[in-house]
Amino acid sequence: MKKLIALLTVIGLFTFGINNAIFAQEDQVADNSAETEQVEETPEEAPAAPTAQLTSDDDEVVSQGIHFVLKDKFIQGGAMWMAPVLICLILGLAFCIERIFYLNLASTNSSKLLDKIEEALKSGGVAKAKQLCADTKGPLAGIFYEGLDRYDEGLESVEKAVESYGGVQMGKLETNMSWIGLFLALGPSLGFMGTVVGMVQAFDDIERAGDISPTIVAGGMKVALLTTVFGLITAIILQIFYNYILSKIDAIVNDMEDATIGFMDVLIKNK
Repeated sequence: MKKLIALLTVIGLFTFGINNAIFAQEDQVADNSAETEQVEETPEEAPAAPTAQLTSDDDEVVSQGIHFVLKDKFIQGGAMWMAPVLICLILGLAFCIERIFYLNLASTNSSKLLDKIEEALKSGGVAKAKQLCADTKGPLAGIFYEGLDRYDEGLESVEKAVESYGGVQMGKLETNMSWIGLFLALGPSLGFMGTVVGMVQAFDDIERAGDISPTIVAGGMKVALLTTVFGLITAIILQIFYNYILSKIDAIVNDMEDATIGFMDVLIKNK
């Protein structure tokens, strides 16, 4: 189920990214065609028309917002280096969303669960408490089930089982965090690599032209720096999700540790 959710998320995000790129290309082609037609239809006796056209374009860019600007700059950066950065963002977000879903499902009201276990021990004994834990979702209920399964061996065995299985559940909470960290580091790295390659290409253009022309230098450098910009945007987005997930894991782990102490107290009280 988790793999299916992650796969659907990746497909959805990747499709959304491709559609945005296609729409951005269509908007750019439409804008270029409109500008060409406007220039052809404008008579030479009307010098005020170009100024009006520029003002209209500026108003259109402002009205469409930063989303349009990002799509336009993404296309200008080139597919060779911008596509890997986008893939890092999509895959990183897919793993982040999968972890958030898993952690939300793993969260349990520990105090309420302990109260139910205590009531089950009083009314039906260990068998009823085990059935309650088996019917309850979440890693905490699984830890309690393993402890109750060794109840007949003594409280010392219960404590060892709770500690061992608790370590296993804590490890599951951190699953795929290494992949998120990989894409978090890989996104800006690919952006910097695209910038370096773009600068090298810009210097090659200068060498071929035999002159340091502002047009030659500015065009190459702008395209080169766009990869760094989008790499940093990818890193910022994934870093926010990464820190949120870490804080969520810490909160669940602390709650599990407190709940296991309460669980042992409940067993001692109802021994």
